Amino acid sequence: MPPIVAIVGRPNVGKSTLFNRLARDHRAITHDRPGITRDRLEATADIGGRFVTLIDTGGMDYESEEEIARQIVVQAEVALTMADVVLFMVDGKVGRTGLDDDMAERLRRTGKSVVVAVNKVDGQERSGVMTGDFHAWGFPLFPVSAAHGHGVGDILEALAERLPEVNPETETSQLQTVLRLAVLGRPNAGKSSLLNALLGETRLIVSDIAGTTRDAVDVAVIRGTKRYQFVDTAGVRKRTRITDGVEQYSVGKALSSAKRADVAIVVIDATGGIGVQDKRLISFLDGERKAFMIAVNKTDLVPQKEMQDLRKDIAAELRMCSHVPVLYMSAAMNKGVGKVLPQAEAIWAECQVRVGTGELNRAMRTVMDKHQPPLVNGRRAKFYYLTQASEAPPTFVFFVSDPERVRDSYLKYLENSLRKLFGIAVAPVKVVCRASHKPKE
Repeated sequence: MPPIVAIVGRPNVGKSTLFNRLARDHRAITHDRPGITRDRLEATADIGGRFVTLIDTGGMDYESEEEIARQIVVQAEVALTMADVVLFMVDGKVGRTGLDDDMAERLRRTGKSVVVAVNKVDGQERSGVMTGDFHAWGFPLFPVSAAHGHGVGDILEALAERLPEVNPETETSQLQTVLRLAVLGRPNAGKSSLLNALLGETRLIVSDIAGTTRDAVDVAVIRGTKRYQFVDTAGVRKRTRITDGVEQYSVGKALSSAKRADVAIVVIDATGGIGVQDKRLISFLDGERKAFMIAVNKTDLVPQKEMQDLRKDIAAELRMCSHVPVLYMSAAMNKGVGKVLPQAEAIWAECQVRVGTGELNRAMRTVMDKHQPPLVNGRRAKFYYLTQASEAPPTFVFFVSDPERVRDSYLKYLENSLRKLFGIAVAPVKVVCRASHKPKE
């Protein structure tokens, strides 16, 4: 595996800002409010010409009695255990604190290679004053401004010098393309619980408090020789109910992650039934022609009679996209979770379907002879030929005399026919009509 660099420190010292700068990506949400980062975030970074796994952790507050704060510390401790090099961040403006001293002592006991970054030092003229107290720990120390980039080059050099020797071929092999899956749903539907069940470990913080997950957290799930990249996202709810700026940004990142993913998983809380926001998510994904499935979670908490009603509600909601598979499960009880990855693979395999133009036109000629397009204002659209324009999703373009005369109901008939003919059962299909006045020569 590539070397691991973990960024640790107490809350609000600028860890996520430096993480984003080193990763050259706005992966982590940054805010003046302490405690924004909760789960540990991972990204690939280039340090000294070598690929490393960079880990951002939540602020470690050993004195807090809050449950989420304690879980943040646990996640950060896991990152420390994994790390080859630790980047310990402190706040130069605030100066050395008792919590900083406690962390420095803990880091010393780990025996890890530690580099201290004294953040928020915006100019050389005050560098000596703002860093002086931190020299007492005896760690290599560098002034830096994560927000403006000052001193970042020195930090990179210091980290590069302390990376362990690893076979470069092994590191490069980890950077292969993987199946990306975005996990979406309303707050507290069980998205993080589902990922923890797939991993077999408490990788993501789970709480009854809605909105625990804020960042879009990348998590690798490895099964045999296969590697899946999950993105756990913040809970998505109606924008008018979002008054918190951090949550609004989190929701935006969640929908953006869904667009970038190969397959999306919409997690529905079975105890609350299918809600308005669940329906909007489904409509959004269907409108984007996104490959997705429904994961109905917490079924262990629902009486059988209510489950029957829920199945009917979901089937009714999926009338216009009936190809979408629905899995019923309990992440807490680890029931039905094993079906998620095989289903995702099946969906993605169908997204790659490619059909030659000749085969398409021969097959569809029979379909249209059986059911011709309806008359619209006394005239019928004439279909000339058909081609597949792209995959993921399979996109089929019909060239017709007048696209305005092709009703949506007939397009749905053509889509269903394509599905039956070419075995596309669970992937989205896009059917488009374009104007053409001459048949293809």
